Amino acid sequence: MSRSHGVAGAFEAQAWAAPARTPLYYPDAVTLVPGADPAALVARIDTAVPGASVKDSFGDLDLTRAAFQVLFEAQWIHRPAGPPVAPSDLAWDVADNPDTLRAWALAWDDGGGDADLFRPELLDDPGTFVLAGRSTSGRVVAGAVASRSDQVVGISNVFARDGGPDAAWPAVLDAVHRLFPTLPAVGYEHGDDLATAVRHGFEPVGPLRIWLHGQGLSDTHPNACGG
Repeated sequence: MSRSHGVAGAFEAQAWAAPARTPLYYPDAVTLVPGADPAALVARIDTAVPGASVKDSFGDLDLTRAAFQVLFEAQWIHRPAGPPVAPSDLAWDVADNPDTLRAWALAWDDGGGDADLFRPELLDDPGTFVLAGRSTSGRVVAGAVASRSDQVVGISNVFARDGGPDAAWPAVLDAVHRLFPTLPAVGYEHGDDLATAVRHGFEPVGPLRIWLHGQGLSDTHPNACGG
């Protein structure tokens, strides 16, 4: 996502980080090992622009001295490869051109004004799959983003226009199973969305924490670090 916005992050031993502010909802740094050095991590990101965020992948950092506060606590989730627990009545496809991506983004955004977050450049990434669940009329009504690696498929941005994640997961997991039948699915969720993921076959496997730089935090802050 950052590359599609012209922001180049870099992997180092302890963390991935971007020197310029990342797109809305996406972290400026992600820890890769437990016990990362907080000062070294913060030095790699731009905290001068409001809203810098860190995905603390092991839930073990203390960034309060750098003026960060906890936005939310969550759980990593894992689901073995396999079909969805419940069948889906939605057809699905993978967005493969700017028009279908735009239709997906408008459905995901649901009038929030952030549909432009998903740029056509995202389609150039061979490991990213924008999954669209469609009604019988062909309208996008559910979806997610799948990020494939050699060992797992990461799932983020799960949504449904009606029924929330409970309505979305069957279609998303059906698409993931058909595209990557041997790969487990992973992601992270918190609150009610975590309980919903568990109902659909996921298991919580470890904590993570999202940190946000600055004041006035809330669960609806625009940089809530999806993906």
